[in-house]
Amino acid sequence: MFTITEAQILGWVTPVIWPFIRVLALLQVLPVLGQRVVPARVRIALAFMVAFCAQGVAPPIEPVPLDSSLAVLLVVQQLLIGLSLGFSVRIIFAALEFAGEVSGLQMGMNFAGFFDPVLASQGTAIGRFYATLVGFLFIVLNGHLTVIHAVVQSLTVFPVGPEPFAFLRATLPHTWGAEIFSMGLWIAMPIIAVLLFVNVVLGVISRVAPQVNIFSIGFPITMGLGLISMMMMLPLLQTPFVAALDRMLNQFR
Repeated sequence: MFTITEAQILGWVTPVIWPFIRVLALLQVLPVLGQRVVPARVRIALAFMVAFCAQGVAPPIEPVPLDSSLAVLLVVQQLLIGLSLGFSVRIIFAALEFAGEVSGLQMGMNFAGFFDPVLASQGTAIGRFYATLVGFLFIVLNGHLTVIHAVVQSLTVFPVGPEPFAFLRATLPHTWGAEIFSMGLWIAMPIIAVLLFVNVVLGVISRVAPQVNIFSIGFPITMGLGLISMMMMLPLLQTPFVAALDRMLNQFR
């Protein structure tokens, strides 16, 4: 009679289930692939495929009974690592959106606000433009493949173990939020400098020629030069984006 023991089932399931939970948690919060327009079945199938293919490079995992307290700790660990990895990528997207918000504020374009049904949040024209642009850049530069490679390597750097909070002590993800402001201001600084110079020139004109209605000509000049500066800066976005993505993902490699 053909029989299958519980130990055999655990031996088959263990190499897949823990990487599957980690990858699935990543795909739930990863930009582009984690949006509402991507069906949940697609994310589950992709997570299972990545976990199944990662068996060849992941370190061996000791079988753990799924109804034990240790299994709960392992689930918590996989969720923390997967969500943190997705959170690190979202920080880069947020930094680009912040750069767009700051640039739009200096140009006077933040009056054009609207509701984004995809993210269920209020946004501005320049901020959403930067968000869409970085989404395309993420796919074109194979950023999704880089993230999948990072999560597979994280199985070696942070192997499945009974200490779910050791990862938090090693990487300190609560300090990553500063990256939004540092990177966002770094990207928006050239546009801010150009518009600051324009405002200084307009201020001098208003003092030299008070009869000129500076309010009627200042807004189109500021907006026009701001848009021109933004278009000139767009080809240079690849360098800070790739550098920030590598810097964040290196913590999982």
